[in-house]
Amino acid sequence: MSTSPEKSPKTPKTTKATAAADRKAARRAATERMREQRERADRSARIRRRVVVGAASAAVLALVAGVAFAVGGSSGSGDAAASGPLVVPANTSGADGTVITYGKADAPHTLEVYEDFRCPYCEQLETTTGPTVQQLADAGTYKIEYHLATFLDQGLGGKGSRTALAAAGAALNEGVDKFKQFHDVLYANQPDERDDAFSDVNHLLDLAGKVPGLKTDGFVKAVQEGTYVPWAVQVNKDFDKSGVTGTPTVRLDGQKLDVFAGGVPASPEKFTAMVKQVTG
Repeated sequence: MSTSPEKSPKTPKTTKATAAADRKAARRAATERMREQRERADRSARIRRRVVVGAASAAVLALVAGVAFAVGGSSGSGDAAASGPLVVPANTSGADGTVITYGKADAPHTLEVYEDFRCPYCEQLETTTGPTVQQLADAGTYKIEYHLATFLDQGLGGKGSRTALAAAGAALNEGVDKFKQFHDVLYANQPDERDDAFSDVNHLLDLAGKVPGLKTDGFVKAVQEGTYVPWAVQVNKDFDKSGVTGTPTVRLDGQKLDVFAGGVPASPEKFTAMVKQVTG
């Protein structure tokens, strides 16, 4: 009995077509990954160039004026808001009220996180691995101590880091959970490093609307009036004393974790493995 001529020739053709389609899809996926890697590398290069150029320009101006200048020092503390009375938000920790602690107080380990709200590397780490960092804190593996900075205002110009930090202080005054949610919203909506959008308090208030229950009258008033700007200046001063030279820097029980290797943030799996290696 002969085989039907309609079936035998179609199977190899279909297989070849499927294989060709798979190869094309794989090539497209590889091309997309390469494009994303190039974009990340280009963005990283831009921020490095802007920080170097901005710091160099400031140094030249300082020398012309006969003023001693330290690159990476406190920034933007000369205006009226920064020189106002120091008001420390509720729920702070540390000797000077400059540390923000998230997690269970009796957690056996401490994860120190050093960040700047305008830092694009911090944004990449937070949006990639941030949920895992929080999950481990929520599970009681460690508590998180946030040490925040405003040094990128000096390198890039503007005052977005400081204004965002002051607004984060207002969120902290409403509760640690409100701070954490607002912290995540800021990184999820971080502007391009050339855009000082975080210096606009109205923009920050719009973003605060993404956190349920955050925009109380007290929060809005504190953000609009810059109540916690002097505190943000003090937080940055304590950051300067830490010896940390770049963000993001993450330490677990004092041991630095390699969370950003080769221009790529650690994956959730890699971060979890590093934590287990330290905690045992």
